[in-house]
Amino acid sequence: MGTGFTIDAPLRVAKYGISSVISLVDDVLIEQIRRFHCERENEPYEEIADADEDARARRITAYLDLVSRLVHRQVKELQASPFREGSEITRYYEMLPETPIKRIYYDMLATSNPAEKARLQETLRRRAVPGSINVNIMAKLDRDIYRRGQKLSPEFSDAMSAFRGYANSALRSSIVFSAGINQRLYAYIAKFDDFFHDENYVLRKKIILKVSDYRSATVQGKYLARRGLWVSEYRIESGLNCGGHAFASAGHLLGPILEEFKQKKPELIEELHAIYTKALVAIGRPQNKTSHDVRITVQGGISTASENEFLLKYFEVDSTGWGTPFLLVPKVTNVDEVHLEKLSAAEDRDVFLSDSSPMGIPFWNLRSSASEEARCQRIEDGKPGSRCRKGYLMSSTEFTKMPICHASRAYQRLKLIRLPEENLSAKKLSLARGNVLVKSCICNDLAGCATMKYGIDEEAKPAICCGPNIVNFSKIATLEEMVSHIYGRISLLTRSDGPHMFIRDLSLYVDYLRREIEKVSLDLSTRTPKYFREFKENLLSGIEYYRGLADKFVEEKQKRFLDDLRELSEAVERISPVPAVEVCPEIGL
Repeated sequence: MGTGFTIDAPLRVAKYGISSVISLVDDVLIEQIRRFHCERENEPYEEIADADEDARARRITAYLDLVSRLVHRQVKELQASPFREGSEITRYYEMLPETPIKRIYYDMLATSNPAEKARLQETLRRRAVPGSINVNIMAKLDRDIYRRGQKLSPEFSDAMSAFRGYANSALRSSIVFSAGINQRLYAYIAKFDDFFHDENYVLRKKIILKVSDYRSATVQGKYLARRGLWVSEYRIESGLNCGGHAFASAGHLLGPILEEFKQKKPELIEELHAIYTKALVAIGRPQNKTSHDVRITVQGGISTASENEFLLKYFEVDSTGWGTPFLLVPKVTNVDEVHLEKLSAAEDRDVFLSDSSPMGIPFWNLRSSASEEARCQRIEDGKPGSRCRKGYLMSSTEFTKMPICHASRAYQRLKLIRLPEENLSAKKLSLARGNVLVKSCICNDLAGCATMKYGIDEEAKPAICCGPNIVNFSKIATLEEMVSHIYGRISLLTRSDGPHMFIRDLSLYVDYLRREIEKVSLDLSTRTPKYFREFKENLLSGIEYYRGLADKFVEEKQKRFLDDLRELSEAVERISPVPAVEVCPEIGL
């Protein structure tokens, strides 16, 4: 969801029992938003300046503690509110799905006995608990920090400072690690007691891993278990049918991945618990004879209540995550009015998997965002690249001793000067120039919607990293409407004939495979023939799995699913991987 969209979402939704995630990438934004909410809520504010010692960690701790206090206050007010139409506690219970606690609410409404009504209301007040205030770190986004030309020790790197900021906060919640293993960061976790269970075997702070497949879960789970650290949730995300950065697998589709987790979850828990208890003994901490809970959750591209229910019931996941549709809920996420209109009108051609990210990872982008328009305008004006305001993505030392960002004006100017020296053909020179100019300053622009909305930076050029399923929605909705859509009480879908999320996942992978093959033919990729063969085999294997899965669908949806599957299967069969001679002619393959 980027940095700015959910930076203060817990202040909107946590009191209703809804969990959300705050990105810890941008501590400059975090400090700005802390000041804004302190002033609005009459909370004391003392600036933590860039030059202050351990500023990044301290800013994060201060902000998370502020959010925690404000949510605690909101929950107290909600619990004390009267049970009447439009009150906060009524909103809380009206939004819930059909659960045992919702039945208690119905019983309270139905009873005419004053004493019984009062008793049930007291029960409901106690049971109105907040959603979790979780945080996220992209593990590989871990820039080393320099002061006066000297590199600081590793604990002051971006990821480790952000982690320390969360670890030192008062929150009892979870931290989500995404984008793969960072060994020094994972080892650092063990320095903080909150990530080990207390005398009652309760974890004050929990670890969530965002994973692409079962193998990733086992590798990372074991790495942490060997350090006495337990992973409480494995959050599976579609490789391509998601928002923000897209971490494409080699053709492994979401359905088969979920099936493997469903079949192997007991094995995963047993194996990790054995490693975990052994590690606790080795470091002198009390062992937990029974394993902690493990949740398997899924997110990415869910658009309908029936898809949501199928994931919960058939694959037995513990919960699902919805992100992109909430960009159209202004009371939950930070999106300015101009971009709300652009998102609500978005069609397939408006949302594209771009090379905009300086990280070199595919990135979902809204073609009409102010960030994209500004990037194109700078090129037209002969001034490509951006002023590097925050530096979180500085990684290139191609031309400089100190790292600079691929989206920066400095890097693009130097790279464009040097390209003609590489003796490229006119066509390849044009492609190489395009690869330089496409990079955007997303570490600043992803904060733009929030800074514009709150009057912090009224000249901001927001970037929008919606997932491709934004095209299924066009209504700017209330929180109640979106929650009702998720639970099947109403439908907010723009197109009732849209493909199933698994079909959309598959079609995105087919398109991705074609693009990767084209890149090889243009000498823009070093993918091998073996990679493409395995990719295609994985797609065909996934298609066979989906054919069997179709039996689980209701009849009217089964036919459409199988028809779409047949069409995509034929498309995959027609794809011919790049001939080996075109990939590596110099070694005669």
